[in-house]
Amino acid sequence: MRKRWISAFLALTLLLGAVCGCAAPAESTAEAAALGAILDGAVPLSGLPPISIVLSPVASGTAVKDGRTALIDYSNAADGYIMVKWTGGGSPKLKVQIKGPNCPDMYKYDLPSSGEYAVFPLSDGSGTYQISVHKNVSGTAYTNELSVSINARLSDEFAPFIRPNQYVNYSDDSEVVSMAAELIEDGQAEDNLSKVRVIYEWVVTNLKYDSAKARDAKSGSLTGYLPDVDSVMDEKKGICFDYAALMAAMLRSQGVPVKLVVGYTSRGEYHAWINVWSEDSGWVESMIYFDGSVWELMDPTFASSGKQSKGIMEYINNPANYKEKYLY
Repeated sequence: MRKRWISAFLALTLLLGAVCGCAAPAESTAEAAALGAILDGAVPLSGLPPISIVLSPVASGTAVKDGRTALIDYSNAADGYIMVKWTGGGSPKLKVQIKGPNCPDMYKYDLPSSGEYAVFPLSDGSGTYQISVHKNVSGTAYTNELSVSINARLSDEFAPFIRPNQYVNYSDDSEVVSMAAELIEDGQAEDNLSKVRVIYEWVVTNLKYDSAKARDAKSGSLTGYLPDVDSVMDEKKGICFDYAALMAAMLRSQGVPVKLVVGYTSRGEYHAWINVWSEDSGWVESMIYFDGSVWELMDPTFASSGKQSKGIMEYINNPANYKEKYLY
């Protein structure tokens, strides 16, 4: 079956450090059928709460590189992620760098000094990854605290894009997960395209662009900013990165593989959008929106702030206005 990426485009005007992400294997048809039969016989299915699919990352401890000040757990690299934590104490400024087998760029992440694990995707496919942890010592100078080279064989191409990570951060008890399940149930969305339509329409209808936060981002005062998707949903406003992370979290929690893509607009500004995979339609190479009968190119941020005006949609629908650079 041929594959296409369904792209839902989101504007990102703040300068970001680049990063990547991928997904997980599904149950076999026989296993799923057997489980369904057991559940059907155990309880009536009507009246049950909407179902979500949150594949929570875990640090299994079966494959680790443990240094004096940091630990890298790559036990579940086949599922498209690694987990890293700082064990050196204090509150230094920390970075994680990941160099994949295909992308020429080094992906850089901030690492919290709290001693808790952070999740980073392996979005560059199967192959050799170079992973390192660095501590700031002065100005822009960093020491290499720990590094490891791993040979990752992903279980499938979706593995990094169906789970939470540092940039698309949600859990079983996140409000966005419950909201997504309710929207999908109310909209009677069964396939991926229907789920994209329902989530997209909710996002562009309910969110408004946060101009004040955007100014802070452009001024540099939001360096290292990571979206809190529950807060974005509650406040119903955000910058482009918030739009992208919220939609990605909602769709991933409903079992839809989603890539966050970071690239450039024709004006040279950073921009973010999401690519969504559909088993029925395969991969689509451009941004799209759903007009009720066909999928068109779309950008949820621009569409929302521009009230989906003709001028806005004409800009969105021109693929020359966007250039892909990073995936996560």
